[in-house]
Amino acid sequence: MAYDEGHLALLRDDLVDYPGIVEKKMFGGICFMLNGNMLCGVHKGGGMFRVGKELEPEALSIEGANKMAFTKRPMPGFIDADEDLFEDDIRRQQILALAKAYVGAMPSK
Repeated sequence: MAYDEGHLALLRDDLVDYPGIVEKKMFGGICFMLNGNMLCGVHKGGGMFRVGKELEPEALSIEGANKMAFTKRPMPGFIDADEDLFEDDIRRQQILALAKAYVGAMPSK
């Protein structure tokens, strides 16, 4: 398994009533799309959130958030969330709110 089922369950619960969400297998994990745009997902060892370049500094101030470097190269605007962040409801909700703000403002695909 390339991701933690418990982390996936947490995100599913966080997003169950949020309109426009679709779950999709991607990058060896599961991603959640908001109106066709990548919002967040789970992977081995944690998850990722798309917060955009403008909100990246605020996201990185959350303990357990790091720059995303999926292929050893930085991915601006994407945040890697470690397991501790993922399991902390408050911090996960903080970073998810930033991702919703950024992705929610994008045009639908």
